[in-house]
Amino acid sequence: EVLVVESGGGLVQAGGSLRLSCAASGFTVDDYGIGWFRQAPGKEREAVSCISNNFGSTYYADSVKGRFTISTNNAKNTVYLQMNSLKPEDTAVYYCAAGTLGCSPKGGSWGLGTQVTVSS
Repeated sequence: EVLVVESGGGLVQAGGSLRLSCAASGFTVDDYGIGWFRQAPGKEREAVSCISNNFGSTYYADSVKGRFTISTNNAKNTVYLQMNSLKPEDTAVYYCAAGTLGCSPKGGSWGLGTQVTVSS
């Protein structure tokens, strides 16, 4: 069974940093594309950053380019999202998903999410 579990969310002041973790089980992270998505209250779920299978390529939403970095740790079978220079508009529930349709919030196996709150 393909499972992903997010952790690392929390409350941080604007300008601060957080690192989210996506621990995978039932598969290895280089077998599937892995993506980070977020959903703010009243808004649709959107892609934040994705890394393709076999780590071929990465994608970042324009709103996070230069601030967020996606990376993997094969030994821990975990994908990370390092978030720097956080802004209040980054506040959302962040989800990790494996095997979605490209870097879109469609299909795949999803975690339950982790809350990120950025105060101004």
